[in-house]
Amino acid sequence: MSAKKDALVNIGGFLAMNDFDIYEEARNLVVVYEGLHTYGGLAGRDMEAIAIGIGESVNDDHIRARIGQVEYLGDMLINAGIPVVRPIGGHGVFLNARKFLPHLEQTAFPAQALAAEIYVDSGVRSMERGIVSAGRNKDTGEHNFPNLELVRLTIPRRVYTQAHMEVIAESIESVFANRENINGLKMIYEPKYLRFFQARFEKL
Repeated sequence: MSAKKDALVNIGGFLAMNDFDIYEEARNLVVVYEGLHTYGGLAGRDMEAIAIGIGESVNDDHIRARIGQVEYLGDMLINAGIPVVRPIGGHGVFLNARKFLPHLEQTAFPAQALAAEIYVDSGVRSMERGIVSAGRNKDTGEHNFPNLELVRLTIPRRVYTQAHMEVIAESIESVFANRENINGLKMIYEPKYLRFFQARFEKL
C-alpha cells in the first residue's frame, strides 16, 4: 500500500502478506535497504499519520465524498468527449492515450507525451502507464509493448476542491482540442531500472 494516496502522508506505506517465508525474506531485505525492521523505515509522525489515514479511509462518509470527487472529474471529461477508462476509479481517472492520440505510434510514447502536454498546459502532474512503464524485455532488450497506453490522474484525499477538478478538466479539454499538434517524444536518457521515474525525453 502506498500511503501517499488514501493515508495522505509525505512518505511510506506498508507491505502485507500471509506467507511467513515470504515475510522472512522481505524482512531480511528491509535491513539492507531501509534499516532494522523494528524502525519501520519511517519517522514516528509519519507512522501516526498513516494510522489516522487508514481510520479515515474506511469511514463511509469520507469514502462517499472522495469517490464522488473523482467521479465529478470523470463525468466532466466524459461529457467533453475525452476518452477515459470506464468505470471511473475510486482514487483516480485514467485517460486512454491511444484513443486521445490515435495518430501516434506506440514508439512515440503517447501516454508520456500526453502527460507532458497536460503538465505544460496547466502544471497538473499525472502519471504515464504505458510503454515507458512496461520497460524492456530482459532477453531481447526491446521495448515491451503493453495493450494499454494510459495517463493516470490520481486524486489524493483531502487536498483538492471541486474547483481544482474543473481546472484539470479544462486543461485536458484544451490539450484534446490541440491533440493533432502533439508529435510524441523521443527518449534521450534511460536509466537501468525504473525508467518511468527517471527517463528524460524531448519532443519530436
